[in-house]
Amino acid sequence: MGKQEEITLSQWTENLQSRGRYAFSLSLLADELPGYTEIAAKRALSRLSAKGRIISIYKSYYLIIPPQYSSKGILPPAMFLDGLMKNIERPYYLALLNAAGFYGASHQQPQEFFVVTNFPFLRSTQKKGLKINYISKKNIPESLLESMKTETGYLKVSNPALTACDLIQFEKRVGGINRVSTVLNELAESIKPEMFSTELFEHVPVTALQRLGYILEEILENELLSNALYKALQKKKVTFFRTALKASAKINGFSSNERWKVIVNTEIEIDD
Repeated sequence: MGKQEEITLSQWTENLQSRGRYAFSLSLLADELPGYTEIAAKRALSRLSAKGRIISIYKSYYLIIPPQYSSKGILPPAMFLDGLMKNIERPYYLALLNAAGFYGASHQQPQEFFVVTNFPFLRSTQKKGLKINYISKKNIPESLLESMKTETGYLKVSNPALTACDLIQFEKRVGGINRVSTVLNELAESIKPEMFSTELFEHVPVTALQRLGYILEEILENELLSNALYKALQKKKVTFFRTALKASAKINGFSSNERWKVIVNTEIEIDD
């Protein structure tokens, strides 16, 4: 009966693909193929996995690998992240360089993917040369997210302003402040002054906003956005304390920018 089980499961996954679905959970399999015992299902899944037809991406969640992705053995994250996060019942958004790429700021193609979700902390996913890193935040700001159309549905992505702030806050995760500034130079075209909102300020550390303001004004010479950010922060009566431009570097002996209270302890160079 083993062969018959495999054929049936193979047909079922092909049917899912015909409906535009490239992933499934064990619970969905059990609902749609109630004749399978748990042991029989796992045996058939193991055979399909050995043939490269499917891959387990997270616990009991599987990706279906169509012929065009068989050489890589895995799907692009944009095709399955939304379904995966719904399956594990986690709010999320695609962040950092991956989010910036959706707004045309793709100076360098990232080798890793960054997803922000809530606590408890999720361990990174590593499969077939793909790495997905999870960053935990206490709250996920739904009002600051954009729904981006993908081949398989939609994907939640941080809006340009939140993307910029996250890049500043987590700059060490993406190659440092120089690389972040290079990306911001392109990302700034997608940031609108009204995006510097109360909702944004509630979800971003003030130190990240100060550093962003300094880079916009002094490095990118973008007076429109730097002035809009400064005025919005002043309206909210946000207090600035001295903070380092490069968080991991020494601060003694360096001057501070008067407006943003940023200690200029590194020299930023933007790549062409």
